[in-house]
Amino acid sequence: MSTAPHAPDPPAPPAAKITLPVEGMTCAACQATVQRALTNTPGVATAAVNLMTGEATVHYDPAGTSAEQLVAAINDTGYVSRLPSAPAAAAGHDQAAQGHARDYAVARNKAMVSLALGAVAMIASMPLMTMGGHDGHTGDPFIAWTMRVIDPPLRSVAPWLYAIDHTRLLDFLLVSTVWVMAWAGRHFYVGAWQSLRHGSANMNTLIALGTGAAFLYSVIATFAPQWFTADGARPDVYYEAVIIIIALVLAGHAMEARARHNTTRALQQLATLQPSTARVRRNGTDSDVPMADVRAGDTIIVRPGERIPVDGVIRAGSGAVDESMLTGESIPVDKQAGDTVIGATINTSGALEVEATSLGASSVLARIVQLMKDAQGSQAPIQRLADRISAVFVPAVVSIAVLTFAVWMLVPAIPSITSAITAAVAVLIIACPCAMGLAVPTAVMVASGRGASAGVLIKGGEPLEQLASIDTVVFDKTGTLTEGKPKVVDSLIVGDREQARRMIGAVEAKSEHPLAKAIVEFSLGPDRRSPLPDPGNFMAIAGKGVFATVDGRYVIVGTQALLEESGVDTSPLSGAIAGWTAQARTIVLASIDGQAAAAFAIADTLRPNARTVVESLKRRGLRIVLLSGDRAATATAIARDAGIDEVIAEVLPDGKVEAIASLQRAGRHVAMVGDGLNDAPALAKADIGIAMASGTDIASEAAAVTLMRSDLAGVEQATVLARKTMSTMKQNLFWAFIYNVIGIPVAAGVLYPAFGILLSPILASAAMAFSSVSVVSNSLRLRGVRLS
Repeated sequence: MSTAPHAPDPPAPPAAKITLPVEGMTCAACQATVQRALTNTPGVATAAVNLMTGEATVHYDPAGTSAEQLVAAINDTGYVSRLPSAPAAAAGHDQAAQGHARDYAVARNKAMVSLALGAVAMIASMPLMTMGGHDGHTGDPFIAWTMRVIDPPLRSVAPWLYAIDHTRLLDFLLVSTVWVMAWAGRHFYVGAWQSLRHGSANMNTLIALGTGAAFLYSVIATFAPQWFTADGARPDVYYEAVIIIIALVLAGHAMEARARHNTTRALQQLATLQPSTARVRRNGTDSDVPMADVRAGDTIIVRPGERIPVDGVIRAGSGAVDESMLTGESIPVDKQAGDTVIGATINTSGALEVEATSLGASSVLARIVQLMKDAQGSQAPIQRLADRISAVFVPAVVSIAVLTFAVWMLVPAIPSITSAITAAVAVLIIACPCAMGLAVPTAVMVASGRGASAGVLIKGGEPLEQLASIDTVVFDKTGTLTEGKPKVVDSLIVGDREQARRMIGAVEAKSEHPLAKAIVEFSLGPDRRSPLPDPGNFMAIAGKGVFATVDGRYVIVGTQALLEESGVDTSPLSGAIAGWTAQARTIVLASIDGQAAAAFAIADTLRPNARTVVESLKRRGLRIVLLSGDRAATATAIARDAGIDEVIAEVLPDGKVEAIASLQRAGRHVAMVGDGLNDAPALAKADIGIAMASGTDIASEAAAVTLMRSDLAGVEQATVLARKTMSTMKQNLFWAFIYNVIGIPVAAGVLYPAFGILLSPILASAAMAFSSVSVVSNSLRLRGVRLS
């Protein structure tokens, strides 16, 4: 009986990704509502909603849902989304910056007008308090304090105010309050109503309930004061409190919007570096062309001092290019014909003719901007705690406010109604879900910008959190810890040194072997002195060496075995050979006319600051491991020079993956540092992969961190940034939680029995505004953090 071969599983449907704008989110509860709606949409794999950027990034199966359905899911929650157009997507960073600036201007203007009107309302309320025969001990302690402090001087300065009929004053306060609520505070009430319609609650709900309750109480006290006086309570009005609460909340929003704008400054600065036009040479004529009209293959003319508009290859000219905006390296890099250049870098000297190769979204700058946007839109795992709390936060606060009102109504002191309304409103106003929603994403945004300015690209909040927890750093050897290019590190030349160098270099110049190139570089010297002669009768023997004649003399360059097989006595070189062999150097010998002429020790040298970086990482408590496919002796020699004690050598790429897995099984949290190419599997296996970028390769798929310049200091910088960012996240979450844990009970009146302290709703609104701003400001400190 035969068995039919098992049919392969059908390929998984291609995943699609879209980033949608979300308007109207004000707090973590808003974010949680949108994220829950998207996650529950059939066909959605993952959804990440970012309160800071006002965007939702969704990975979904096109067979299960569509972009239009995702937009509808967001709109069904009461928030506003739309499909981004291509131009809008390209200019997303500009729109975000403009949005922050617009939010700041609107909130600032409304706050200033409301504060001014609130001050007038406060003064207009003074006669009402005294006319009611109050002694200054009203339910709101802040109002009571202002009456005691302001009333005496106000009587002497403006006695006419106290002569105005109190009904007119009440009418003025009522009209002013309604106007402020309808104009400055309208979005609070609209947002709360939309949330209620969709079965959710957010910060707008709390503000609307708090100010609405105070306003309703005041209206009843205005038109039906007998409801209170019949029970011996004072018919106080809280119109001025409503106005000032709205003003202070708006002032907090204005400061928050300004701070949010600052968190995205690094991304905005990068995004605006691209020139709007390029000087293109077509048919022998140079003309300025909009970037949208530049095509691959065009010749771009770049004068000294200008930004290079495109990624490309220099075809003519030479100069020094400032790449600091991408790599953080302040020293310009010399460029000549054949070298690649990156768009948005600055040509500091010399005229260049550049052939355009990468344009638009495929350019290095565009990819960096997109990588940063993706990073800033991602969520760190620590955010999940805040999300879980935010999901139940607002309903819990409303319940506490109702309970507070009920308890205060049962207090036998008179008038309990005023204290009850004061405490309940204070609870609603002081509760701040915003701080929890901003605690993590603000830190991620600022950190990603700070890293980019130092040439360290981190792909989001999760890599930042993982990098902060690593305890082991594994370095690949070739091209990572070392330069990746063989170099003559020692030599012994018998006889005429200059003649031997020229003749041996001339023969090796005909060879394609990497070791030959090292000897040619050595022969030419740093100043590229006189050109090498042309050899004749060149012949190469694979794996052994080369033969040639130079100026009529017979030259052999190769292994010791090749020379001895050719009858050359290598004993004059034996001392050097023994010493270099002990150091695990690669040795090349040379003879001229049958006589031993030279010996060269060749090695892949350490990067200049490798040992310094390794020692610094050790001081930070990290275990350092060298991982290499080289023979053990060579790897051990490199490790010794770098100050690394632990070596894993003679491993193939699969063996590197197993080596990382072995460290992980031992309970280590591993970061792997490599070039992102031949060690990609090991980078992917590690808890965090760090890739050294080469040229225009800035986004290794296997690595979560990319170092834009070939400098190992970036490993330390990334580690320090991650640890300080994680510390900032924890600080933000701690203060956001502790603020609510302490503030809500104080607002409810737990201190009143022992100390007679009852928090004013006005002071509660100021505290609420301060809590959000303090979290954002704490994150902004990361912009100036030292990374070494």
